[in-house]
Amino acid sequence: MATKKKPASRKKPTSKKPASKKPAKLVFKIGQHIVYPAHGVGCVSAIERETIADFDIEVYVILFDQGKMTLRVPTDKAGRSGMRPLANENVLKDAFTTLKGRARIKRTMWSRRAQEYEGKINSGDLILLSEVVRDLHRTEEQPEQSYSERQLYESAIDRMVREVAAIQKTDRGPAMDEILTTLGNARAKAAEKAAAKAQIEAENEAENDADGTEAAA
Repeated sequence: MATKKKPASRKKPTSKKPASKKPAKLVFKIGQHIVYPAHGVGCVSAIERETIADFDIEVYVILFDQGKMTLRVPTDKAGRSGMRPLANENVLKDAFTTLKGRARIKRTMWSRRAQEYEGKINSGDLILLSEVVRDLHRTEEQPEQSYSERQLYESAIDRMVREVAAIQKTDRGPAMDEILTTLGNARAKAAEKAAAKAQIEAENEAENDADGTEAAA
């Protein structure tokens, strides 16, 4: 006698829960100002958990006032993204020392120099940023900047001003004044030094000419 097979029981579908990543050690806290390489100074407005591609991850919510933009950065990738805290007082001092230095303009094609400047601006490094500001700054006595030079200069000085203001807990106005004053004083001293050197060379040349005239007589 044939026996009837019992129909196989169907397993109830189970809902797949998002895989949860182990929370990373938090380096930044809510309300802290940070620097993100591609966007400059921002503020950690929140730390949230989100589900992305079936993974439950923790993110920093970064608000950038200058661009009215919000960025979400996974907490475990913040370091690799180049996100950093504001520069300390020693780095700030070095940045202003850099502003006082002589502009270093490479004798290469502008397109290559512009690419280097963009790289420095987007590096998130305050010292490299100050180098761009120093090299592209122009006084009233110097030739005007080209359109592309002006764009890079304004981008660099805007990012530097925002970080200086955040470090010093002041507004953009005083930070901008301090940077421009530092640049102006440095250029004025350099001009005085160059003028004094030129005067000494001219006096030496005049003395040599006089000695030559006396010897001929």
